[in-house]
Amino acid sequence: MSGHSKWSQIKRQKGAADTKRGQLFTKLSRELSLAVREGGDNPDMNPRLRLAMQKAHDNNMPMESVERALKKGAGGTEGANLIEANFEGYGPGGVAILLVVLTDNRNRTVSEIRNVFSRGGGNLGESGCVAWIFEPKGMITVEAAATEELALFAIDAGAEDVKVVDSLLEIYTSPGDLENLRKALEEKNLTVVSAEVSMVPANTMMLDQKTALHTLRLLDRLEELDDVQRVFTNADFPDEALDQYRAQA
Repeated sequence: MSGHSKWSQIKRQKGAADTKRGQLFTKLSRELSLAVREGGDNPDMNPRLRLAMQKAHDNNMPMESVERALKKGAGGTEGANLIEANFEGYGPGGVAILLVVLTDNRNRTVSEIRNVFSRGGGNLGESGCVAWIFEPKGMITVEAAATEELALFAIDAGAEDVKVVDSLLEIYTSPGDLENLRKALEEKNLTVVSAEVSMVPANTMMLDQKTALHTLRLLDRLEELDDVQRVFTNADFPDEALDQYRAQA
């Protein structure tokens, strides 16, 4: 999971930038509206909505923006024409890339994604070409020092794996146990940075410096597309490439 963890860390750092926040809120609004459309506006009865609302809160999305998105979804004025789909492809060096998309115009989205892949040294693939590499996992990021006591506590609370990424702890669990594990961690007075259902690769591919930088730029451009909600990859990146990429971001 190391490649997944490194890319997740970079995305968290980039997502904190003001220049990205407006686009992030737009994507969160879409997810909120679609969740309401599909499962109703009661978060107690709608797990997807609960998760979307928590993610909005984790990213400091203004409450008035959250309420506006919920009303649009409930009223059918937003999300009525949105279609959720996965797109799959390959990046430089043959790394697997999986995209989660919300779009009201599939043809436009396919054209935009194909163009970004092509310009970035990759290619859009057929359905199923890389999805088999990824598995849905609940992933919780915590600000805490890695200790054996904390790892054992997380495992007792439902964690399947614990990883140290820079100064953060990434805790993996089954999607169904995500909420309960988050609550257990918060009750222990730990600071939860994020909690979400992610697509984790079963194996990763280490890239050389040049290929890693090309791949990071491609992933960034894909994530900047308005219709692309989430980007996942099985690429693993050398620390030198990550440092250079952060310096250029």
